[in-house]
Amino acid sequence: MAKARQTIRDHSAEANLFARRAFFSAIFVFGLMSLLLINLYDLQVNKHLEYQTQSNGNRIKVLPVAPNRGLIYDRNGVILAENKSVFSLEIIPEEVDNLEQTLAQLTELMAITPDEIARFEKDKLRQRRFKPVSIRRQLTHEEVALFSANQHRFPGIDIKARLSRYYPFKDTLTHMLGYVSRINKRDLAKLKDQGQEANYAATHDIGKQGVEKFHESKLHGRVGYQQVEVNNKGRIIRVLDFEPPEPGKDIVLNIDIKLQQKAQQEMAGRRGSVIITDVKTGGVLALYSSPSYDPNMFVHGISQTEYSKLLNSRYSPLLNRATQGLYPPASLIKPHLALIGLEEGVITPETEIQDRGFFKLRNVAHIWRDWKRQGHGTVDVTKAIEVSCDTFYYELAYKLGIDSIHERMGEFGFGNFTGLDLYEESRAILPSRGWKRATFNESWYIGDTISVGIGQGYWNATPIQIANSLNILVNRGKRFTPTLLKGYLIDGSIENVAIEQKPPLVINNEENWDIVLDALYGTVNRENGTARTAFRKTSYVSAGKTGTAQLFTVAQDEEYDEENVHEYLLDNAMYIGYAPFDNPQISMAVAIENAGGGSSHAAPLARNVMDYYFDELRPAREMALAQKNAAKIKVIGISLTPSSHQSSP
Repeated sequence: MAKARQTIRDHSAEANLFARRAFFSAIFVFGLMSLLLINLYDLQVNKHLEYQTQSNGNRIKVLPVAPNRGLIYDRNGVILAENKSVFSLEIIPEEVDNLEQTLAQLTELMAITPDEIARFEKDKLRQRRFKPVSIRRQLTHEEVALFSANQHRFPGIDIKARLSRYYPFKDTLTHMLGYVSRINKRDLAKLKDQGQEANYAATHDIGKQGVEKFHESKLHGRVGYQQVEVNNKGRIIRVLDFEPPEPGKDIVLNIDIKLQQKAQQEMAGRRGSVIITDVKTGGVLALYSSPSYDPNMFVHGISQTEYSKLLNSRYSPLLNRATQGLYPPASLIKPHLALIGLEEGVITPETEIQDRGFFKLRNVAHIWRDWKRQGHGTVDVTKAIEVSCDTFYYELAYKLGIDSIHERMGEFGFGNFTGLDLYEESRAILPSRGWKRATFNESWYIGDTISVGIGQGYWNATPIQIANSLNILVNRGKRFTPTLLKGYLIDGSIENVAIEQKPPLVINNEENWDIVLDALYGTVNRENGTARTAFRKTSYVSAGKTGTAQLFTVAQDEEYDEENVHEYLLDNAMYIGYAPFDNPQISMAVAIENAGGGSSHAAPLARNVMDYYFDELRPAREMALAQKNAAKIKVIGISLTPSSHQSSP
């Protein structure tokens, strides 16, 4: 067998091949290294700031800090809404091994309700697992002590103290003051539209009703920020920088809490409202709606059961009757119509009618009855107001016509918002031809006008509108906007806001004011006045007008029988008044639902409140002010007196 031929190796060729491969490999490696260096340069030099910012973004967080909400005071410095430290029980889900079992044990210890557990589960989904979530937001001192003694059994659960809104006078101020509650989706959407979402980044509550809502922008303040360093799980390691929040403004209201409490006391067990204003400024001294409720229930989240009780109550405690209650104004508008009649020349101070107890149109079978069956005899405009003669106003309304009544009564603020600093206000209805056509697709009839002449028919008004219209009369056409806000408390002093005033109501004959106001005086002080009994032997001289609003139509062949009328069909008792007559300081509007006659129910209530103001409240305040001024004078006198060791000049 022949031997295989052996190939002679070419070492020179192999060396050249290796050299070529090594050269190209070196070039390839150099290229890769160059790309790496270029990329490294780009990362470390060109994009250094960008990645440094991203790194800091992962390591450093900017957290919002909620501002303290501004406090609310009455005109005398009494605090009406404060921020109170409350204790809440909070769970950090990440630190609890068996959350379901822990909740069961906690329920056994603290009697946690199903509603609280449901709310906790809902809130937990909105938070990261290492952040605390409240399970109970308002612990009593006994509950704090109980949990503190058992805290070793519940790792991951702790008690935290927070500032929360508190209303010390509870149901006394609810409809005026309102309340704050947790921010919901609707609130967030509104804040976003207003560009205020960032300012509420750390805030849990927002004004929902009343002054709290209307003056939210002043009360809330400005959010602060803290810059913190966090670890890879988002926990705070240290605080790097802190910008403190700007607290909300402390506001002062025109409200006098003692007067408000007196109104509440007088309205106990009744439905309706009492409004008291400063005649010369329009400042609202008291605004009470009955029945009321405790606003503190809403601050920490009211249960569905409690809310349903309020919502479905037959007495409607959620309704602000002072600004949303719709009542036929009844005889309270007779002074206004009298002024319009005098201005339009439809009547004169000497115009008289013979009141036989009813009004009847020619060729019309229907009769409109006076409240006094036998009538009032000979009646002029002054007597018509004093005795509240319906027949006089049936005829006056017929002569004026609905177009004139609608136009001129609108100047007194009826059928429109008063401008009071509350969102919860109704425009009510000042009827007109166009309104009836738009509402019922019906024509306006003469009979509709005649009913409007005594504040009945389609006409309704809110108590705040009625109070505002009285002030326009008393101020002889000056129109001050009713206001709750008096000013801001800055460094212990009140900075008053400007008094809002609309263009005045101008009339042709100034003497017509005197005629109407004299008749209001007669209503309270003369022999035939409907309010004379209620205001006998007062220490002050007042004026006013009673009203009784009928809530259903009595058939032509029937008489009104109060004893057999259902409670909710009984007449509303109404009264407006002011004092002192010669130098008005305060005015009142009282509306009591289903109480009966205004002279026998509303006027006596107004008398009690006015007695309290003029006989107790005002003298006590004047004495306190005099003592304060005397103390100041004494201090100044001492500071100016030479010391005993100094020689006389």
